[in-house]
Amino acid sequence: MYIRRLFIMLLVAVGVVLTSTASSPWEEVRTVVPGMERVDSEAAVDIAVRDNYVYVSCSRPVTVKVFTILGQLISQETLQPGIRRLRISAKGIYILKIGGITRRITI
Repeated sequence: MYIRRLFIMLLVAVGVVLTSTASSPWEEVRTVVPGMERVDSEAAVDIAVRDNYVYVSCSRPVTVKVFTILGQLISQETLQPGIRRLRISAKGIYILKIGGITRRITI
């Protein structure tokens, strides 16, 4: 009985870990964000920062990394074509790397 309960608890814990790591902090946005700045002409990548969100629009898959000003990695994701956004709750200065392009952003 004890082993069965332990086994079930283990399965539930593994399921929670897998679902929490599988979800991306980047969410898809279906509306065009005004004021987007073109940062890479070749890959057609645009960015905007509004209301604690970083918006990235791209026409092909692109790797995006967000760092704190101290160099701590906050997010690393390969974004698919379209418009995506990442919520950053803490105000401050961040470093955004998109492919070979690096930009400083302020939340």
